[in-house]
Amino acid sequence: MKKFVMAALGGVVAGTVATTQVAGPLLAQEADRKSSIYEQLDLFGDIFERIRAQYVEEVDERELIEAAINGMLVSLDPHSSYLSPDDADDMRVQTRGEFGGLGIEVTQEEGFVKVVSPIDDTPADEAGIEAGDFITHVDGESVLGLTLDDAVDLMRGPVGSEILITIVREGLDEPFDVTIVRDTIKLTAVRTRTQGDTVVLRITTFNDQTYPNLEEGMKEAVEELGGIDKVNGFVLDLRNNPGGLLTQAIKVSDGFLDKGEIVSTRGRDPQDGDRYNATEGDLAEGKPVVVLINGGSASASEIVAGALQDHRRAIVVGTQSFGKGSVQTVMPLKGDGAMRLTTARYYTPSGRSIQALGVSPDIVVEQPAARPDAEDEEENEALDHFTRSEADLRGRLDNDSLTEDERRQIEEERQKAEDAAALREEDYQLAYAIDILKGLSAFEPEE
Repeated sequence: MKKFVMAALGGVVAGTVATTQVAGPLLAQEADRKSSIYEQLDLFGDIFERIRAQYVEEVDERELIEAAINGMLVSLDPHSSYLSPDDADDMRVQTRGEFGGLGIEVTQEEGFVKVVSPIDDTPADEAGIEAGDFITHVDGESVLGLTLDDAVDLMRGPVGSEILITIVREGLDEPFDVTIVRDTIKLTAVRTRTQGDTVVLRITTFNDQTYPNLEEGMKEAVEELGGIDKVNGFVLDLRNNPGGLLTQAIKVSDGFLDKGEIVSTRGRDPQDGDRYNATEGDLAEGKPVVVLINGGSASASEIVAGALQDHRRAIVVGTQSFGKGSVQTVMPLKGDGAMRLTTARYYTPSGRSIQALGVSPDIVVEQPAARPDAEDEEENEALDHFTRSEADLRGRLDNDSLTEDERRQIEEERQKAEDAAALREEDYQLAYAIDILKGLSAFEPEE
């Protein structure tokens, strides 16, 4: 024990001596650094004055300073930016669920605007814009070299006005133009429906209404099916969900978890990290859950998918998600503007960061890119028309061994199977998720 104490003391003394020896150079370096910063600020002021006095046209000093501030922020990463008073107000409106525009979430990559995802039932969605599309021109004007905010400004305009955007899409040799009519975007955070014995929860965004909508929608759907005992499981559809509020992602995850960590955030200072844990209570009451994701699932969507996957509470199906693993804090500034600054990375319960990697599905299921053409559909219909069974034969024997209830049950099961087959044509990934839940429910022990 004495040796241990002495060794520790020796370390302290040695450290003190070393600190004393380098204190002078460190102070000098700090002084040099501050001097350099002041010189750079003087340089900025000098350039600002020369632009204001000598630029070929008169400039708006306010706009010039805002551009400089934004340039400083966007040089950090694609998600940090300056929000003018109007932009800050727009952002606050968006989190409440209604705003004007095209209905797309965008980021910037290699100088071009990249679509993270179109929002369901918006002009962009109806025009066929897809996650991963690159927007290269807006009304014939190139967006190359513009900041993301400037490019977004080009796409803004009065409701009812037209905009022409040029798209580059992977797999297509040539760019193509799409005309979109701007409209008021009303976000329905959660759409709920039943598909057979399955409850499908389509979450389009994470705004103030997401968790309340989810809770209410689940309750109504379960009642529609006749109670939780009649439900074989839930599909949480997060495809093309660009994210939103961290608090809502935590609440949605908590809605399906009874305990354990949901997500942790770590900033530059370890003391600034946060850890969020689930509370008791499972909205699905232990029923199986399948989460659907794709390349348009980002940020808050990935927090939910990662949390449920790590806790083995859900099977994640689809394709790799977008990979936005950073947290932005919106800080109010003087003059009603705001600064969106990346302040932390987030980590799933297992400690993994999905930044630039995304969430990998447990089961990879691609969505078919194209449906059969009209000629093939007509041929299939013709074949179906000539398909015959025993029931079509003249003079066939009747089945008199079934009661009316048994016959009705067979017809209902046959109808469910036909509905499932039709869904595969409409949405293959969703149909696959529902088939998984059917398989899981078949192995549930009977009480």
